[in-house]
Amino acid sequence: MRNLKEKVAYLHGLTQGLNVNEHSSEGKVLLNIIDVLDSFADEVRNVNLAQRELEDYVESIDEDLTDLEEEVYEEDFDNEDDDDYDDEMYEDVFEDDMVEVACPDCHELVTFESEILDDVEDIEVTCPYCGGVVYDNTLDITASHMHDTKDSGHIMHPGI
Repeated sequence: MRNLKEKVAYLHGLTQGLNVNEHSSEGKVLLNIIDVLDSFADEVRNVNLAQRELEDYVESIDEDLTDLEEEVYEEDFDNEDDDDYDDEMYEDVFEDDMVEVACPDCHELVTFESEILDDVEDIEVTCPYCGGVVYDNTLDITASHMHDTKDSGHIMHPGI
């Protein structure tokens, strides 16, 4: 960058040493080209300064983000902690409070709360994969049919 500014200054000095003036057409062109080159050199310097400032700013944001990630994710998920986790207790709670139904369109398992089965308002559960209707309480389907379907391992919608 500094080299660019020095080269433009050299050209400016060269034109003065050669007595290039604005009285001739060629002189006007050369002097205007040198002025434009000087403007370009100034802009390149400004862009380089802005780039350095931006790099410093991004680096400080990256450091702040790293500190924040360390603070938020400070929990260590080692296998030692997994020994305290009771899989059977979780499965019992999951099976009692949740219902799994296979989507009649894409056959993916859809899980929703079992309380929906007892709701008196019109409720429709749709598949998050394809958007097909998995459960509609306006149809005459009972909760026992849904649990039977889940336990039997069939992937057919209980209303079909």
